[in-house]
Amino acid sequence: MEINEIIAVNLKRLREERHLSLGQLAEAAGVSKVMLSQVEKGASNPTINTIWKITSALQVTYADLLELPESNVIHVKKADIRPLDENKYHIYSYYKRDANRNFELYQIEMDVGCVHSSIGHLKESSEYIIVVEGEMELEVNGESHYLKTDDGFCFDAMVPHTYRNVCEQSVKAVLLISY
Repeated sequence: MEINEIIAVNLKRLREERHLSLGQLAEAAGVSKVMLSQVEKGASNPTINTIWKITSALQVTYADLLELPESNVIHVKKADIRPLDENKYHIYSYYKRDANRNFELYQIEMDVGCVHSSIGHLKESSEYIIVVEGEMELEVNGESHYLKTDDGFCFDAMVPHTYRNVCEQSVKAVLLISY
């Protein structure tokens, strides 16, 4: 990708993230709207001075405009995940919580007869579950809920909860914990 294309992509993204029109940014940067439009289309090679004006108006670094944004494409293969196994309960961590992600995403598998209990998670966390195969009982605060294939359920994850496989086959579910 050519440098003017990189600047164009970054400029448009940064401007839109700040909910600025071309006119608003042009005025804040002290450059013409026409010139800013050409830069955003990749039709112009801006001078260093113009780039400084734009980055100052956007309150970003020079590098934020000139470098390719990091790819946010992440391909996770189940075969590459080492599951945590606990008495007929298998959990695969696809995405861990980090500075850019305020959730964790798992696949759980429960063998026939599996019962898995949790004392609860961090304060102000929520758990979302979708059963992909089989049927399960989900007990939250002593109240039972029966989930079949394609059923979803959400609850306050801070409270104790228990998963039970209530069918004669393994259960597979997708689990998201939001913080």
